Amino acid sequence: MVETHHRVNPQPLLDPNTTILPMIHVKDVHKSFGNLEVLKGVSLDVARGEVVCIVGPSGAGKTTLLQLIGTLDQADSGTIVVDNTDIASLNRLQLAHFRNRRLGFVFQFHQLLPEFSARENIMLPALIGGASRHDAEQRANQLLSFMGLDNRAEHRPAALSGGEKQRIAVARALCNNPAVVLADEPSGSLDTQNKEELHQLFFQLRDEMGQTFVIVTHDEQLASITDRTIHLNDGQVV
Repeated sequence: MVETHHRVNPQPLLDPNTTILPMIHVKDVHKSFGNLEVLKGVSLDVARGEVVCIVGPSGAGKTTLLQLIGTLDQADSGTIVVDNTDIASLNRLQLAHFRNRRLGFVFQFHQLLPEFSARENIMLPALIGGASRHDAEQRANQLLSFMGLDNRAEHRPAALSGGEKQRIAVARALCNNPAVVLADEPSGSLDTQNKEELHQLFFQLRDEMGQTFVIVTHDEQLASITDRTIHLNDGQVV
């Protein structure tokens, strides 16, 4: 497995005194759709607190791998351990709870609900997870302040700029303070300035809140500044 390193990892997999389990451990994972084998024995580890990019040509299996790590689909074989949890050992309800509490998702086109305000969109994961409206609103307000969007809290998505929408989407992903944030082409729909601001936001969040980020991207600028770049081609790490 050849990986491109761009900076020192914030927390190594091996400590001189003890072994630190990776945040994400993927071992020999296979996934097919009908007769098409998309992932062909993928193995990789992601350390706690890393910001990692997965790159490769279209059809390489990047989004499929992200969906498997995010428990949105199941591997045909192999092992996926996230935050010390073997996700294959969880039943449907346990998976839903794990996904809500331990994972955050950011998509290319923000996927905000148009009928809700920015604050209400951020609150949704907490409400789904059983938090009170008061606690969910308090958390949303904290994230709005962190993102510098206090004055946009009551605006619906149609009244927000592209960069603001994506920052609200990131805030929503962080609502339950997940261990891992999974992002699929998060800056793909943004202009250059908003891309750069979003990319720096990922590192700021890692440094201040401790999240681990796994980002699927075609953006070479983003890939060049992450802690590590993992290359997928034809369903395999190369």
